[in-house]
Amino acid sequence: MLLDNEAVQALVDPRHHEHRAVLAVFEVVAQRKQRGAVVDPVVPTAVRVEAGWDRTAPSAALVNSLRIRDVALDGLLADRAVQIRDHARVSVVDAHLGAVVATATAERISVITSDAEDMLAVVGNAAVTVVPL
Repeated sequence: MLLDNEAVQALVDPRHHEHRAVLAVFEVVAQRKQRGAVVDPVVPTAVRVEAGWDRTAPSAALVNSLRIRDVALDGLLADRAVQIRDHARVSVVDAHLGAVVATATAERISVITSDAEDMLAVVGNAAVTVVPL
């Protein structure tokens, strides 16, 4: 499960109009984990930067407790992100998210997003469930 910029902003800021909606997604994740499902929430680091999520800030305590794993923009992902950015004409952040999807090994991938159109553009032919905000 990947989070886009808006999803991260909503988690970080309790006053955000989508805060409760994103927390509801994480309640479903917790229920699935209790039933033995493997759900690995991740955030591309470029998304985290754009959204302003500083893991060291005291205000990030709630979102840090959700155990969302960072996916760094390393050399392999950067090359794939460049290809996606050039093809789909999207931001670096969206291209990083698309590169994470392109290199994922999970059977099922979900993206929590406020921009389903851009997400569909960056995931290519990957079987992705877009969870709109």
